Amino acid sequence: MKLNVFALILSALLATTAHAERVIVIMKDKEAFNNANQAYKMKGSSYALKGFKLGGQQAVEGQVQDTLENLNTLIVDTKNEAEIEKLKANPAVAYVEKEIFHAAPRPVKGFLAKAQPSQQQKIGQKTPWGILTVKAPQAWAISNKGQGARVLVLDTGIDDAHPSLKANFEKGQDFTGDSNGSDYTDKVGHGTHVAGTIAGVMDRTGFTGVAPKAKILAGRVCAENGCSNIAIAQGINWGIKEKVDVINMSLGGMWSTPAERQAVAAADKAGVVVVAASGNNGTNKVSFPAALGTVIAVGAIDSNLAKADFSQWGPELAIVAPGVAVESSVPQGSGREAHVEVSVGNKSGRVNSTTFQGAKELLQPETNVLVAAGLGKVEDFAKINVKGKYALIARGEIKFSEKIENAIKAGATGAVIYNNAPGLIQGALTEDGSVLPIAVFMIEQQVGLEIVKLLTAGEAVKATLQTKATDYAAFDGTSMASPHVAGVVALVKSANKALNGAQVKAILKQTAQPLGPNTNNEYGSGLVNAEAAVSAALQAK
Repeated sequence: MKLNVFALILSALLATTAHAERVIVIMKDKEAFNNANQAYKMKGSSYALKGFKLGGQQAVEGQVQDTLENLNTLIVDTKNEAEIEKLKANPAVAYVEKEIFHAAPRPVKGFLAKAQPSQQQKIGQKTPWGILTVKAPQAWAISNKGQGARVLVLDTGIDDAHPSLKANFEKGQDFTGDSNGSDYTDKVGHGTHVAGTIAGVMDRTGFTGVAPKAKILAGRVCAENGCSNIAIAQGINWGIKEKVDVINMSLGGMWSTPAERQAVAAADKAGVVVVAASGNNGTNKVSFPAALGTVIAVGAIDSNLAKADFSQWGPELAIVAPGVAVESSVPQGSGREAHVEVSVGNKSGRVNSTTFQGAKELLQPETNVLVAAGLGKVEDFAKINVKGKYALIARGEIKFSEKIENAIKAGATGAVIYNNAPGLIQGALTEDGSVLPIAVFMIEQQVGLEIVKLLTAGEAVKATLQTKATDYAAFDGTSMASPHVAGVVALVKSANKALNGAQVKAILKQTAQPLGPNTNNEYGSGLVNAEAAVSAALQAK
């Protein structure tokens, strides 16, 4: 009879109109949970009865919001701290955990399209460099591109109508409490980007995800105010219920809660592989949930296969994957792509370019003459007249923000910075999210030097600048590395469904390409290798 105690106390939960504190109530065993869950299901989502007392205590006041069958857990909206203490004292309860919020996942940089790394061996004009670097195409023939695998993305939601996602999108659910579960729209962009890297559909431009035939499920567990431990537990419970193969969690923090740890453990027990980002603080401590033993913790590298400066590392780091300048899907129209045309006389042509975070957006093209402004120092502008014109500035010696501050003071209406090394980079002009009054673009070194020669020779050179809205963008972050690995796991599971989480993790580590120096496990076992991992999965028993 003791096991029925919590079922009875649930009948004492009284709905309250005042905003209460949500808690996770973890039951001691399955029987105790089943008794409570059965009563909840009989009453529905508004379950709240009253009149039961336990051991002389007053009845608990609150409301049951949800029951998580795979976690032996209930979500309860309590009236106050006293009611929480009553729940803790219940002999059928193992643990009561208050709702907390981890910081919402955001890329280190993002929403600005970058040129592809020069060393990329392209299968298409828009094929992201990371897809090729993890050798996904080489694994497609023996894994049928991930067909049959299902990946749950627990993140900020998804744009399920995105042209690169809609064919592979299966279903979504909101766990943030904003919409009663129905609105999983991605208002941030992070989740849509992650989903595209995992299972974006291959199109005629060459854009693709790692596993372009895998199915995507999206659980919105992070809102603008952060990621709730309750939402994360609900999302993992849903993934177990749906029998997904992989859960990607490009989220987390420097600690985890007991409920989160229990949820991850339950996923592992159910055969669901959990992949998570190592964190973006650049420290030697892997963040959670990535640091949990059953999770595949993923760090980030750049296109030179060097550790990204922001990527966290430590003994728990399992593997690394591309996490710098990763181009993928974002909510339609939210990406930004630089467009620069240079004209001399009656000849004009587009040149490779990027734009800067914090620069003014030009959604309509604007044309003006260019004036060479050296390195953009105060003394450089003192020698020229750029008022009402575009300043052409060389990269180097002083910060981008200083160059542009000097250009604004000199009256320039725009600026074009040319690199001092091959290729293009992305930069930020402000640190507080503010926007400067002029547009700023970067062009390649050789193009900039040629323009300077023309200007020195007395030629008039004009530039047309535009920031075009797009459905794709490049992000930096371990959040971008994790989905590369989740996509590889989808390929592995497509090839061999019998593998459990520990086996998959071992295969990924054993088949990774070693990188280094790796004195402090900065790279884990190395770069994930889809081709080798799938081959090993096919041979595994």
